[in-house]
Amino acid sequence: MPSDATWETLEKLVGTWSTEMTHPAMEGVVVHGSMLAEWLEGKRFLIQRARTDHADFPDSVSILGSTEQDRVEPGAGRAGPASEPRLTMHYFDSRGVFRVYEAALEPNVWRLWRMAPGFSQRFTGTFADGGNSIIGLWQVNEDGEHWVDDVRITYRRSPRP
Repeated sequence: MPSDATWETLEKLVGTWSTEMTHPAMEGVVVHGSMLAEWLEGKRFLIQRARTDHADFPDSVSILGSTEQDRVEPGAGRAGPASEPRLTMHYFDSRGVFRVYEAALEPNVWRLWRMAPGFSQRFTGTFADGGNSIIGLWQVNEDGEHWVDDVRITYRRSPRP
């Protein structure tokens, strides 16, 4: 079982969410979709599966969890050196794109970011409606200096059965 702090932090994302996205290159178009977030058995990693109803927006799978070091079976003696615990998200999509983001979940804010020459990204999502909505904005930085608004996304949690 992960630390209580990690489990409680990620638990707020668990559920089925409807999504609405807009992109500045597609003025007036609202892309609908869904995101399912569920625990991998053992509750150490959270799996997110996202789908959209628009061919220009990829479907994706992401895995969030605490990745403070490589883990192996106890007694194998091959664990990497201990490091500071950090929350990361590994992202894979239907275009063949894969990325690793740093992540942070605070009481009312979800943040993701990656710094990569020529294409850095960051996401800030604010929890609303008692945690049943997330209002988010992705931004990109292609020149190393300026952040530009990219995808705006709203998540709405479906009622839990």
